[in-house]
Amino acid sequence: MPDTKYTFGMIGLGTMGRNLLLNMTDHNFPGAGYDTDANKVAMLEKEGQGKPVKGFTALQDFVSSLQKPRALMMLVPAGKIVDSVIEDLIPLMEEGDIIIDGGNSHFTDTDRRVDYLQTKKLHFFGMGISGGEEGARKGPSMMPGGDEEAYQHVKNIFNAIAAQVNGDPCVTYIGPGASGHFVKMVHNGIEYGLMQLIAETYGILKKGLNLDDESIQKVFAQWNEGRLKSYLLDITKDIFNFKDEGKNELLLNTIKDEARAKGTGKWTSQVAMDLELPIPTIDSAVSMRDLSKYKALRIKLSEAFDEELPLMAENKEEFLVSLEQAFYFNTIITYTQGMHLLYKASADYKYELDLAAIAKIWRGGCIIRSEFLNVITEAFNQNDGMELLLLDETVRGLVKETETGMRNVVAAAIKSGVSIPAYCACLSYFETFRTKNLPSNLIQAQRDYFGAHTYELIGQQGVFHTEWQQIPSAKTNN
Repeated sequence: MPDTKYTFGMIGLGTMGRNLLLNMTDHNFPGAGYDTDANKVAMLEKEGQGKPVKGFTALQDFVSSLQKPRALMMLVPAGKIVDSVIEDLIPLMEEGDIIIDGGNSHFTDTDRRVDYLQTKKLHFFGMGISGGEEGARKGPSMMPGGDEEAYQHVKNIFNAIAAQVNGDPCVTYIGPGASGHFVKMVHNGIEYGLMQLIAETYGILKKGLNLDDESIQKVFAQWNEGRLKSYLLDITKDIFNFKDEGKNELLLNTIKDEARAKGTGKWTSQVAMDLELPIPTIDSAVSMRDLSKYKALRIKLSEAFDEELPLMAENKEEFLVSLEQAFYFNTIITYTQGMHLLYKASADYKYELDLAAIAKIWRGGCIIRSEFLNVITEAFNQNDGMELLLLDETVRGLVKETETGMRNVVAAAIKSGVSIPAYCACLSYFETFRTKNLPSNLIQAQRDYFGAHTYELIGQQGVFHTEWQQIPSAKTNN
């Protein structure tokens, strides 16, 4: 082999891996790529013609081509394949070399791999990457967490290739352990929630207001010019303009209404339940993707129950004002849930997360980038250690400003029969959190009645139990 000369290596030359490596070469970091698929290797070299990049199909040659200490990233499917690649790499690498997992691995797997590779005297860290194909090529948002010494070695590369907002790179060291992959998982959960809310808004516009596709496109385009500006709304307005060549019908109208998922939204819900922290909008989004797959049952029920829905409003222009407020309200609540989960995980898992820094790197490159992230960043900068986003004065003002519109939309949708589970989840979450005294005391009494699970009393220390069966009415009823 010739003298080593490549600064960084990429294992997995699919869309993300190839484009990230080309992004690096654009910034004068020579890159080596490896894939078992010779066609993907050829595609890398074709697209990287004239750039300092080379593809390999032999793992030994690939590893040998890297400068020492070697730094390489895996972008392969999460799960057993990651472990298999690691095992193949171990005998080819030397003490102090760096392995980065840039895929969507479950954070518990990352914890396990960190401990394992320490025994092999290799550096390892997990890094969440968001932005899709375009982000990988032009600038993603990246969330590295784990071995800080290893991160410092490649920090200048990631700073260079990341999306830039006001001169700030959309990448930062997240924290110890599997924090990088955890934050990316929560990012994806927020993404699920926002996508479901946009879909429900589409349903309101189409079924609730009976707007045609062109009018719906104009609504999304107009919103994307104001405070609701976001990547997801931006692509949504484009989707409502897209027709296959030679066809008059929107491609959207030919796509099956059965949503798929890769599991990261479900992971977010599962972890939140483990941490006993509510994220009902994200939970609803996960559930609705699952429910959408039961097409045959939905057809049967639509035939059994009248699906003809009355209009949600006669004055559509006036209602659209309320709908914009409602969507902004929902945006606030969805991010609130995600940021609260990060706060709780930071405390429980000792991640020491900087929520302002996380919101800041999400402002560019990633799928959930939006104007509202500027508000979130400022809120956590102004309120160090704040637990819940709704405690910020500016955010509270925005909630109060949009609350009436939200209530108008939810009430109209329920009355008309338009499905809005994520909208309802947002409003119920807000209503519950802003309620001083909940009826949960009754649940505690019931639990103690049938299971002797005990309860606590207002103004008294300790736990208590009552022999409820001794009550005369209970004896009579039994």
